[in-house]
Amino acid sequence: MNTQSPAPNPMQQIGLANRGFIRLYEGRLKALGFAVAQIPVLVALKYSEGLPQAELVRIARVEQSSMAQLLGRMERDGMIQRVADPADRRSRLITLTDAVRERMPQAHAVMVQGAAQALEGFSEEEQATLLALLLRVNANLERVGE
Repeated sequence: MNTQSPAPNPMQQIGLANRGFIRLYEGRLKALGFAVAQIPVLVALKYSEGLPQAELVRIARVEQSSMAQLLGRMERDGMIQRVADPADRRSRLITLTDAVRERMPQAHAVMVQGAAQALEGFSEEEQATLLALLLRVNANLERVGE
């Protein structure tokens, strides 16, 4: 009988960290009227004058149908609006409403605080190494997924 536990798997640990991060953020963001699933959309739109839905799908790395549902809920909740694309009147761009832009700094503060808690005790060098390694993992996964 083998009584030894298997060696920790890095990918399993990444998954556990992700779920822990979501648990940490979900309640805090919900109190501000946000959800974790909205974060990639909010960040992308914060730095743009509006994006097509297809671009948001690419950025968030989700299925078109999932993005359509998410955007539908965000539009219903007054977080986004669809406006005519000045370059192509047949197309619509997704933009943030002023009301959600006003609340975003509070959500950003929650995210910064959570990251600081998760990385407590890590040196700047360790944080940089962790980031570099995760970027490589994500690049590998991106290549495999193509």
